[in-house]
Amino acid sequence: MVYKLYYWPIQGRGEFIRLAFEEAGAPYEDVARTGEGMGEMMALMQNAAEAHQPFAPPFLRDGDALIGQTAAILFYLGPRLGLAPQGELERLWVHQIELTIIDLVGEIHDTHHPLDGFLYYEDQKPEALRRSQGFRARRIPKFLGWFENILKRTPEGSAYLAGGAISYADLSLFNVIEGLCYAFPRAMGGLVPDYPRVAALHRAVAARPRIKAYLASERRSPFGEEDIFRSYPELDG
Repeated sequence: MVYKLYYWPIQGRGEFIRLAFEEAGAPYEDVARTGEGMGEMMALMQNAAEAHQPFAPPFLRDGDALIGQTAAILFYLGPRLGLAPQGELERLWVHQIELTIIDLVGEIHDTHHPLDGFLYYEDQKPEALRRSQGFRARRIPKFLGWFENILKRTPEGSAYLAGGAISYADLSLFNVIEGLCYAFPRAMGGLVPDYPRVAALHRAVAARPRIKAYLASERRSPFGEEDIFRSYPELDG
């Protein structure tokens, strides 16, 4: 059965789910990128009769299951795609890591839209400059330090957050590092050497055959200024 992913035709939060599908080699349909896909996606969101009506993209259709929220989707897919540990406590640990990554994604978005997501960036630029200064100085190091400490405790020789095999949380952290390097190249250039295990995880994921092929393909949307990760040089200090 082909999974059906509903998300806007940009990277955004849907990209974390695409990376899981690509790493697993799982068949999936990126619905909004098909001819009538946007209409199908909007109809599902507006269908009040749907028992599990999604609030917003991304959401996933798998047979009778309709699941929203990035972390919940990945928690569901992880065991099915071989991207989560077998034990319950370890699966919950990977889920906890993923939820923390999603917290970071929200903070990244708020650097360029600190007041209101419906206002243009130019309408909140002074606040964005102030928000980004604190984000670069305090929040990026706090998050990267936490991930670095997790990696310090994994078995020797493991590049991955849960030790041993790769999980969906590793793919998500890879994507966040990619996005941060796009949005804050100057800040990340100074910070990355302080977190060698995070940098090693990023390299390990990028080198995986299916991920490497995906990143070079047309299926991978480029970063841009209509997305979560945006490159505004003035926000990079």
